[in-house]
Order: sequence, then C-alpha cells, then structure tokens
Amino acid sequence: MEKAFVIGPGRWGTFIAKYLCDVGLDVTLYGRDGSSAMKQLISERKNELMPLPESLKLTTELSDMRDAEIVVISIGAQNLSDLMEEVKTFAPKDKTFVLCMKGIEIKTGKRLSEIAEEHLDPSNKVAVWLGPGHVEEFCAGRPNCMVIDSSDNETKLRLVELFSSNLIRFYYGNDLIGNEIGAAAKNVVGIAAGVLDGLGLSSLKGALMSRGTREISRLIESLGGNPVSVYGLCHLGDYEATVFSPYSHNRRFGEAFVKGEKFDKLAEGYYTVLALLKIGGKYNVDLPICRAVYDVVYGKCNAKEAIGALFDRSLKYEFA
Repeated sequence: MEKAFVIGPGRWGTFIAKYLCDVGLDVTLYGRDGSSAMKQLISERKNELMPLPESLKLTTELSDMRDAEIVVISIGAQNLSDLMEEVKTFAPKDKTFVLCMKGIEIKTGKRLSEIAEEHLDPSNKVAVWLGPGHVEEFCAGRPNCMVIDSSDNETKLRLVELFSSNLIRFYYGNDLIGNEIGAAAKNVVGIAAGVLDGLGLSSLKGALMSRGTREISRLIESLGGNPVSVYGLCHLGDYEATVFSPYSHNRRFGEAFVKGEKFDKLAEGYYTVLALLKIGGKYNVDLPICRAVYDVVYGKCNAKEAIGALFDRSLKYEFA
C-alpha cells in the first residue's frame, strides 16, 4: 500500500486526505500545531463537512513526510514558496509531489509547479491536480471530472490510475503550462462573475465565459502552451463550479465586494489577478477582463465604470 502525506488541513486538503484513504492509500494529514482547523480535526475527528475515516492519521510534524511516497499539497498558492523552503530542509528524494491548488506567485509570476521543482532534488517528480469540483458536492456523493498533469509522463499515468474512482474521473493532462495558467485564471473570471451577480447583470455571464476563455487562450499561447487547453477541464470545464456555483469563493467574493458585504474566505483570484497582469505586461498580451477585475477589487474604479470601459473598447471581429 502506497503512503501519502497530505499538507493542509483545510476543507479541500481534508477531503483529499479522506478521498485518498477511500481509494486505498495509507494517508497522513498534516497541519501546523495550533491551527484552528487542525485542533478541530484532532479533537473531534471531523470538520463541518465530513467525518474522518478511522484509517486517516493526523500529525503536526512535517518531518513525518519522510515515510511517504506521495506528498499532496493543498494550501494558499502564495504560501507555497515558504512551505517548500521548509520541505527542502528534509532533503526529500524519490517522492511525487502533487499540487492541489490554483494560482500563480505574485512576486515572480511563476507557475506553482515551477516553484516546487526549484526547491526539490531532481529525483522528485511534480504533478498538478486541477479541475472542477467543490468539497460540498463531493461529500454529497456527486461525481465530477478532473485532470492530473506533469512534465513527467510516467508520473501522471501512475497518479491517474492510482487516484481514479467512481467519484472522480481523472484525465491525463498534456499541457502543464496551459493547465496551470487556465486553472489559476478561472478564479479571476469567477470574481468577475460575482461582480455581475452583485450588479444584477447575471445575463452577461455568457459573454464573460466566451470572452474570458478567448483572453486566457491568448495568454497561454504567448507562454508556449496550447491555446486549446483553455477549453478543457482546467478552465472552461471549471466555469460551472466557479461562475455559477453558490459554493464558489471567488464568485461569492466578487458579489459581496460590490454589495459592500464582508467576505472572509480565501478567494485566490484576488491575488492571481496581480500575477496575470504582470505576465500579460511581460508578454504584451491584452487582458481586458483581468484588468477590469483588478480595477474593481483594488479600488481603481467602481464596478459599473469597469464594465462600461469594457463596452467602450474598440469594435473588432469576435475571433480576430
């Protein structure tokens, strides 16, 4: 039985740990000593969405990672570099690291797999686990499709075979750049969708989805990825869960923001938009929807003005 070590006791990380137990792995879930989520899991063996299986082990010692063949990471994207510095001190070798989050580092504009690989011995492999699905839906037994990608073909083939079940059907990814950029960018589109909901303009979501995919496909292509990847599970395939779902943190953040309401959950798109605009500037790619989201959430203009600016853009062919 393969051993997996899951880093991150939030709802998604906890679900992943439970899920990997269910598919037959020997799993340990790690959280920092003193974190509220870890305290609840240790004391109650459950969180607000799921009980923990008896086979799932809990630890507050990152060094317990040494025994695992697979290390799964589910934390905030902007915290990955700091975590990998800690991981590096244990000099891991011959492990497979699976990144289960969506984002781009703001200060460097790097994809998360790039950050992980920079901190690891070459004997380790890095993969990403991306695609649609909310913990609430999975806990209710509602299945979905997701994608696993890696620059190492054998790694992704092995992980898809190991992780697949009747609850999650995994596909083999074949464009790491496109999948990571598309997955990160869909959170920004989610914020835009929430802004439309908050303004009573939900009918514009169709246009948002169409133009959002076109915008991000241009960016993916400029970075050397396949522009068609944006129409897969990493981006367009995740729109229902991001643009419409009541569980989407990014959509809910955008809606709450324009309504002046408090929202204290993590919305990765708030940070990702900074990184996307940095990359767009570097590669001279026009990102009008990302720019509009930035202008709204960082206070450059109000939401109605930002939408008006999009409508005032020069007229052009749809697929120019």
